[in-house]
Amino acid sequence: MSQTTESAVRVLLVDDDALVRAGLALILGGSEALTVVGEAGDGREAVEAVRRGGVDVVLMDIRMPVLDGIEATAQVLALPDPPKVIVLTTFDADDYVVRALAAGAHGFLLKDTAPATIVDAVGRVVGGEPMLSPTITAQLIRQVTDAAPTSAVDEARGRVSGLTERELEVAIEVGRGASNAEIAENLYLSLATVKAHIAHIFAKLDVTNRVQVAIRVHDAGLL
Repeated sequence: MSQTTESAVRVLLVDDDALVRAGLALILGGSEALTVVGEAGDGREAVEAVRRGGVDVVLMDIRMPVLDGIEATAQVLALPDPPKVIVLTTFDADDYVVRALAAGAHGFLLKDTAPATIVDAVGRVVGGEPMLSPTITAQLIRQVTDAAPTSAVDEARGRVSGLTERELEVAIEVGRGASNAEIAENLYLSLATVKAHIAHIFAKLDVTNRVQVAIRVHDAGLL
């Protein structure tokens, strides 16, 4: 594990492959901004580790014994003051990833992602930045919403109607896969204002991540 500092982002590594965990620990240990505070070999161990506290971000494998990453993600995010969860996968179109993101995960990383990108991604998630490219966001929205029931459409429209005009503009930008910086530039807003709007949007749409915002906006017929 890397040496803990007061300001470092505390990361829990969850994967049933010890070699994968070791590799991730080496990658993250090279950054002064991150510290690995624990490891888990299955989802149940991960939930227990998060319950003990002191975790800011969980890197969560999807396919594991005892308790898979999808159910573990749901249980972790149901805890008081939960950490951010980034799911790990081998394939970017994995149906498990779609389900995990729809359940509340904050993003995903491919296991062969470049080390510098992994470090950057963890920092971005902590800062509320998106973890998905516009292409992947669109792909996920299609898979999740193609068979959206009428009730989901009605709920989305009801939730979206509670947004202010500016919040709606920001929500649509989020749905298109724009980063906070891109939204600020496109709508002529400060970064702090964008972050404030996104926090309000999450609350009003009753969502926990940007993919869910995109799904709400899509279901409401605005994408």
